[in-house]
Amino acid sequence: GVSSLYKDGAGCGACFQIRCNNSTLCSSKGTNVTITDINHNNQTGFVLSTRAFMAMANHGMGQHILKLGTVEVEYKRIPCEYKNQNLAVRVEESSQKPNYLAIKLLYQGGQTEIVAIDVAQVGSSNWNFMKRNHGAVWDTSRAPNGALQFRFVVTSGYDGKWIWAKTVLPADWKRGVVYDSGVQINDIAKEGCFHCDYSHR
Repeated sequence: GVSSLYKDGAGCGACFQIRCNNSTLCSSKGTNVTITDINHNNQTGFVLSTRAFMAMANHGMGQHILKLGTVEVEYKRIPCEYKNQNLAVRVEESSQKPNYLAIKLLYQGGQTEIVAIDVAQVGSSNWNFMKRNHGAVWDTSRAPNGALQFRFVVTSGYDGKWIWAKTVLPADWKRGVVYDSGVQINDIAKEGCFHCDYSHR
């Protein structure tokens, strides 16, 4: 997605319904996609895989839409749905014990953005912040020893809240392995109050 959708990485993992405006070629349902990277091309908002691009088409029109290459689209953010799947933490290959830890978040549900992550040893209240490295990857050069817990600041619209995953990584965590956080995120974005009148009548 473009920078306004990617949001310096906070939009990575966001889900959208996209449909093209040509009713002859395209269905009104369109297709659902997930933002996975930033698009530096200012000529288009989304770069879709061939399969996703063709999925916008009416039955039998996939090759016709593909020949166009680009189409006018409309889109809206929708909740990501990962049935019976908790938020997962993948330890990236760049992680180096004992201090450097890089994680990627997977299966982030709802219409949410994770805007901050802290990490601590299980049972400790000595939290270290992690920084966004890129996209859904967060890292720290001050990883605690032992089994690790995480807390996430999750926003949906204007509201933010802490979600605490009490035991995520075992003390012997391994690079390239995906660990279940034990928490599900499924909040739906709330609309802000625009032109609200709080005056007494």
